[in-house]
Amino acid sequence: MAYSPDFLLDRLLYRDGLMLIIDKPAGLPVHGGPGGGDNLENYFEALRFGLPRNPALAHRLDRDTSGCLALGRHPKALRKLGKLFSDGKVEKTYWAITRGVPEKLSGTIDAPLKKESRGSGWRVVIADDGQNAVTTYRTLAQKDGLAFIEAKPKTGRTHQIRVHLASLGAPILGDPQYGDLSSEDRAQPMMLHAHRLIVPISKNKEPVVAEAPPPEAMQALLAQLGAS
Repeated sequence: MAYSPDFLLDRLLYRDGLMLIIDKPAGLPVHGGPGGGDNLENYFEALRFGLPRNPALAHRLDRDTSGCLALGRHPKALRKLGKLFSDGKVEKTYWAITRGVPEKLSGTIDAPLKKESRGSGWRVVIADDGQNAVTTYRTLAQKDGLAFIEAKPKTGRTHQIRVHLASLGAPILGDPQYGDLSSEDRAQPMMLHAHRLIVPISKNKEPVVAEAPPPEAMQALLAQLGAS
């Protein structure tokens, strides 16, 4: 999909002197990989709002994940945001639609994760010698073998929610790596959306709360589940 140079202006959820929060579209990597190609950082110039340099990523979302993404507007702000994220002080809420319903409808997944090379690529697996990874979740709706799940990662590991939900027998619809390979689910967008960020960016102010509406494909499935 071709994007206009300033398309992120219409996806701006929050702005102050330190931070921007944007609604990232699914399918666009946040930064360029070794093979090049279009990426979100190519469009940051439109988000300067008078500052001398582009904003920069304060954290990451997977290419196929949509929703709330925080940017630091200058180096001092980036350092502050980096510490908030690394200390687990930013509350992240994700929405997922899964193929399969967890046997336990809510709970905590405490399963360490590590990146494992496979052929020319890699994937993340649950392993005793992996990094600590904790996700809380609750099932908000279910119908016809699908589940609408709210997940809150307490750590920030790569592919954390995707691997953790798959470990419950509830892989995310459309997930090209950890989803149901035998179904047509992979033909649709991945149904993982960063719905809300709560960022305590200023000590003397209330935390910033930003919410991104789910993309159209997810809205349609939520309606089917009676959760729209």
